[in-house]
Amino acid sequence: MARAPLLQLSDIALTFGGDPVFEDLGLVVQQGDRLALVGRNGSGKSTLMKVMAGLVEADSGMVTAGPGVSVGYMEQDPDLTGFETLGDFASHGLEPGELYKVERAGEGLKFDPERPVATASGGERRRAALARLMALEPELMLLDEPTNHLDIEAIAWLEDELKSTRAAYVIISHDRAFLNALTRATLWIDRGAVRRQEIGFQGFEAWRDAIWEEEDMQRHKLNRKIKAEARWAVEGISARRKRNQGRVRALQELRAERAGQIKRQGTAAMALEAGPKSGRKVIEIDNISKAYGDKIILRDFSLTVNRGDRIALVGPNGVGKTTLLNMLIGKEEPDSGTVKIGTNLALALFDQARAQLDADMTLWDSLTGDPDMRVSGKADQILVRGNPKHVVGYLKEFLFDEAQARAPVRSLSGGEKARLLLAKLMARESNLLVLDEPTNDLDVETLDLLQELLGSYDGTVILVSHDRDFLDRVAATTIAMEGDGKATVYAGGWSDYLAQRGMEDFSESVVKSKSSGAKVQAKAKPQSGLSFTEKHRLEALPAEIERLGAEIAKLEELLGDPALFTEQPAKFQKASDALVQRHEKLADAEEEWLMLEEKAEK
Repeated sequence: MARAPLLQLSDIALTFGGDPVFEDLGLVVQQGDRLALVGRNGSGKSTLMKVMAGLVEADSGMVTAGPGVSVGYMEQDPDLTGFETLGDFASHGLEPGELYKVERAGEGLKFDPERPVATASGGERRRAALARLMALEPELMLLDEPTNHLDIEAIAWLEDELKSTRAAYVIISHDRAFLNALTRATLWIDRGAVRRQEIGFQGFEAWRDAIWEEEDMQRHKLNRKIKAEARWAVEGISARRKRNQGRVRALQELRAERAGQIKRQGTAAMALEAGPKSGRKVIEIDNISKAYGDKIILRDFSLTVNRGDRIALVGPNGVGKTTLLNMLIGKEEPDSGTVKIGTNLALALFDQARAQLDADMTLWDSLTGDPDMRVSGKADQILVRGNPKHVVGYLKEFLFDEAQARAPVRSLSGGEKARLLLAKLMARESNLLVLDEPTNDLDVETLDLLQELLGSYDGTVILVSHDRDFLDRVAATTIAMEGDGKATVYAGGWSDYLAQRGMEDFSESVVKSKSSGAKVQAKAKPQSGLSFTEKHRLEALPAEIERLGAEIAKLEELLGDPALFTEQPAKFQKASDALVQRHEKLADAEEEWLMLEEKAEK
């Protein structure tokens, strides 16, 4: 017998501002589904996810969840109104015996439950929302850009959690590596329709390109047919006393068919042009150190950045990547050591906080109000790499329509804000690009184009990113910031860094083995058979086992009260079920700990 779907959308129609977002849309999410939800920025991915979560009501159609199915939604901008701390928000709706789930998720996602909501950053709020969703364990999880504001360690933790969960999930993400690892099917929003293909994200682009190629072929055939029929209608009239009205009507229908086709959104016409060449040495730092109170950011770090270098800074959140970035460009001073900035530098900065965008300004004013882009005496023009251009024309190059030009920046999606910031950045001539988390919220096509532009850019690039695929495609040098002031330079991108880091671990084990007189195998392998995530898990398991034991003791004490069964039978049953669940989890945790310990000793 077929199982009922977890969620079904039927004949959904939705209009915003007079423009249809969806028409006659239908989709089904089944038990065990692991879906990537993809589409261009502005195509309605987040809106569709809110419809699925019941937060946005469609104009028509039905959204039906299966009997008793719980649906959890992690939004990009969670509302924490009424909660004092992040922990209060994350634990809302949980039973006292389930609070350990928030603690566990908090450790993996690196958020502080004691942080007051009033002082929490947007990233901390999102991590709290994600921790809450993971703790609630719904049968269907709807995840809108869950990796934004997570460092690579936290992304790896989340990846492992989602691999092991029994829940179904739908993910919107710009992170290719994350989607490749987790998804088994793809939902593609394209021009108001949703297509489903039973392939993970790794096969999406080939599938999309095949569909577009077939569309182009059919469009070409239609155009040829219209041209032939139109020629018949014009040239053949002198040979006939009256028109063949059937063929005329057919020609009109063909033209109506072509007019009714929804044009694909093009690729942003982004361009990067380097200004005059900088000096050969762009930045030279010698033995710099930096600390904030007891927290050491850097200790005796040296680096030379040469013209044309592609350098990535990686490391956990809070380790000091943005601080190092600011010292490299002279925005912050080191406590000791020297920073020498090269000659003839023209800097363009993409900041993580999007501080260059004023949410209350219109897109038009955001460009014309920029002193570096203003054209004297021309209110409707801006300077783009030294040449005047109409504001709307330039915005269209970045896929904004004329109506959006007068809309406030706050009305834009996260991806559209990133595109607007890129528009401001790319209007300048530069020879040093500094990009702090540029990939957040960008769609796949825009990311592809950005990577191509950076590859051909005749200048120097320094970037901070947690997107592993992007790092591999762009970076030629990786600086790993590992905490306690340690920063190490590696050749290549993220994968190269991991490979070299593994060899370093092996070298250390060789030195230790030789000093103890032990034999060393000729084949290089890491000291431990555990991955980074497994090591982290092995370290966390003892505390989890202890916590489960304490919860079991409390439940057994509660159930030891002879009056509980007769006076509060529902509570007795709930405690009994919880006790069985805790014993199962404890057995699983102990078995996992033994397995990892054995693997670590190999």
